[in-house]
Amino acid sequence: MERRLLIIEDDCLMAEGAADYFTGKGWHVETKENGLEALELLQQKSFHLILLDVMMPGIDGFAVCREIRKNSDVPVIFITARVLEEDMLNGYSLGADDYVTKPFSLPVLYAKATALTGRVQGGAALLEMGNLKVDVKKHQVWKSGQLLSLPPKEYDMLLFFLENPGRIFSRDQLLIRFWGYDFDGNERVVDNHIKKLRKAIGSCGCSIQTVRKAGYRLERD
Repeated sequence: MERRLLIIEDDCLMAEGAADYFTGKGWHVETKENGLEALELLQQKSFHLILLDVMMPGIDGFAVCREIRKNSDVPVIFITARVLEEDMLNGYSLGADDYVTKPFSLPVLYAKATALTGRVQGGAALLEMGNLKVDVKKHQVWKSGQLLSLPPKEYDMLLFFLENPGRIFSRDQLLIRFWGYDFDGNERVVDNHIKKLRKAIGSCGCSIQTVRKAGYRLERD
């Protein structure tokens, strides 16, 4: 199945370079220079992935992502020249899946793209680590062949960690990602749900580790 990519980027040279690279890998690529044109296109066509510039004239990437998430869960990778944590947290809270910073490596960008879209290619959508297996389409979690019952929040957190193995996420990043940018409750809610998730998956060949003064990451035992 041919994968379809939409690049929303007002830097024509950068958009053309990325488009040529993905086209050479067999993708069908379309580009738009501003958010309004992109949103109009998305009403007519579907894509497997969107590369979205943050800083654009008129409507910025954050606003575009907010509109996309009202109707679609298509993976979105933000492209940005600014490496501000506040921007990253805002993007994750709006439903972004990843970030790349300018200037970026096309092979690295392509690796991120294939990682995000690979699980929806050709049938069952599976993520595995240790003795855990997650069927993304069916929202099922299996441990050593046995079906686990996870509450929605724990399921979403486990899926996120499996999609980003070895990557450290701070408590604030997880809070924004799963409870929203405007959440005004106790930040310890993250710790409580991590504790529940650890208990639910038990000993399974991988674990969510606490990284002192940094956050949490999922690694093989």
